[in-house]
Amino acid sequence: MENLIALLIAAPLLGAAVLLVGGRRLDAVGHWIGTLLSTTSFVFGVVLFGDLLSKDAEHRTLTQHLFTWIQVGGFQADVAFRLDQLSMTFVLLITGVGSLIHLYSIGYMEHDERRRRFFGYLNLFLAAMLLLVLADNYLLLYVGWEGVGLASYLLIGFWQHKPSAATAAKKAFLVNRVGDMGLSIAIMLMFTTFGTFAFGPLLGSEGQPGIAGDASEGKLTAIALMLLLAACGKSAQVPLQSWLGDAMEGPTPVSALIHAATMVTAGVYLIVRSAAIFNAAPDAQLVVTVVGAVTLLFGAIVGCAKDDIKKALAGSTMSQIGYMVLAAGLGPIGYVFAIMHLVTHGFFKAGLFLGAGSVMHGMNDEVDMRKYGGLRTYMPITFVTFGLGYLAIIGFPGLSGFFSKDKIIEAAFAKGGTEGWILGGCALLGAAITAFYMTRVMLMTFFGEKRWQPDEDGHEPHPHESPKSMTIPMIVLAFGSVFAGAFFSIGDRFVHWLEPVTGHSHGDSPVSALTVTLATMVVLVVGVAIAYAQYGRRPVPVVAPRGSLLTRAARRDLLQDDFNHVVLVRGGEHLTRSLVYVDHTLVDGVVNGTAASMGGLSGRLRKLQNGYARSYAVSMFGGVAILIAATLLMRAV
Repeated sequence: MENLIALLIAAPLLGAAVLLVGGRRLDAVGHWIGTLLSTTSFVFGVVLFGDLLSKDAEHRTLTQHLFTWIQVGGFQADVAFRLDQLSMTFVLLITGVGSLIHLYSIGYMEHDERRRRFFGYLNLFLAAMLLLVLADNYLLLYVGWEGVGLASYLLIGFWQHKPSAATAAKKAFLVNRVGDMGLSIAIMLMFTTFGTFAFGPLLGSEGQPGIAGDASEGKLTAIALMLLLAACGKSAQVPLQSWLGDAMEGPTPVSALIHAATMVTAGVYLIVRSAAIFNAAPDAQLVVTVVGAVTLLFGAIVGCAKDDIKKALAGSTMSQIGYMVLAAGLGPIGYVFAIMHLVTHGFFKAGLFLGAGSVMHGMNDEVDMRKYGGLRTYMPITFVTFGLGYLAIIGFPGLSGFFSKDKIIEAAFAKGGTEGWILGGCALLGAAITAFYMTRVMLMTFFGEKRWQPDEDGHEPHPHESPKSMTIPMIVLAFGSVFAGAFFSIGDRFVHWLEPVTGHSHGDSPVSALTVTLATMVVLVVGVAIAYAQYGRRPVPVVAPRGSLLTRAARRDLLQDDFNHVVLVRGGEHLTRSLVYVDHTLVDGVVNGTAASMGGLSGRLRKLQNGYARSYAVSMFGGVAILIAATLLMRAV
């Protein structure tokens, strides 16, 4: 079975190669090739999943060594894969949701002239993400990490004829490069500290502890913080979150792929995979929880003010990943729940983005929710599937988000002390804001009176349901949004599945699970009620009102781009000018001054060599006189 691991990556990688190199002769069938190879990878994943289930819980790790990649002296890097409960969870999510997005894209991109290339990029994205989660060492993981960055650049900027799309792609690439530097530094520190970056000896395997805890806490904290910086870049966490909203310039299937099952989950995977390092660096864990708590509130506030349906969902993604990062920072109390929420989020967020794409498909690509209204009667399947995703993300009782998000809130309170109360309070507040902004999206899109108007060419939208190639993936994802959480929670099934890899412990929570559930229900009702009072009981204006100071700031992503421009762009310019000034005045001054001094001195010394014998005789006489005087002086002393 181990030989199938490489085929998981090889199938979509082959699809990418064929579709990107095959040329226009494949235009008619390229989308089917891409979808077939993505589905093939999913089938391999299901087969391997069955093989893992047949093994004892403590021995569910498969490894495959392909070849030695680099060997120089004591340095060795292998191309080897590791399939355990954690990577298996990601494999099924990536290939399963990814295949549904491929199927959806067949209808969504039907009239795009470059559809074959688009499916090639989708396949490349899946291959890179699978390499990332299946790598058996950090260096190979880094290759997948960079591959994901490349593929995201190509997909976000797919419609590069639009300046906004080209700019968004460059922004995502550059911001992620900052995080990538963190990962590269972390890998260097690992090798200099431990002499290896392979998961087995470093992190442990099948109950055997690794050597990660043998280093000093200071070194482990430095490594963990660099890993966190990398996670902030890929998972759009503060302070590297600015690229996520602009990434909506890509086609909607790209948004679903990036925001649900692949790129933004990579940072959470990195933290949980590196649990042995973070467990031995409590200061770094604290920073992780702070980043998660700040981001979940940041993204939720931004989502409240966006009228662009995709950007409202982008703010939601930022917030929900913040929940996962918060849980991952809690250590063994929260690792399992971070991944559980990641999986349930993969279902309902992919469904929400595909639903948004379905709405856009029926509304001539209009994204402004203020120009929607009453679409539930025109698009019944989209309305139901989107509605189920909405109920799941706000944590409606019985649906997926209810089970996974509540567990994170419980784990936050279980942290104990002042820290636990603050983190738990932030998570509860985030739940209330989530209920508000998602209810706002639902009401503005599907309820009320129709508000759409003719476009610039005088064409009025004619809302209609999407084709089956688009609605079938939405229906499948809706089932996951409804039932996945309950399925995972029965008998703590998901906890028992991941516990051998991530570990799990129950903290002593100052509040009971029932109290947390009741509090969550209260804030949910409050959030929904406020949204209904504002957007359900009164007409929604087509032109957005000016709004409060906070609303205006949230529309501009809480001034994150302004901050980056002032601090990084202008700050960088001023720093560069200062360094240039220091270089010109100090460095060049010292060098040029030294040269001038030596030139002047040599000019003066050169005059002594004038070619006249009498000058040389005088010099010799003077030298002899000095020597005699020095000798007489020494004898006198």
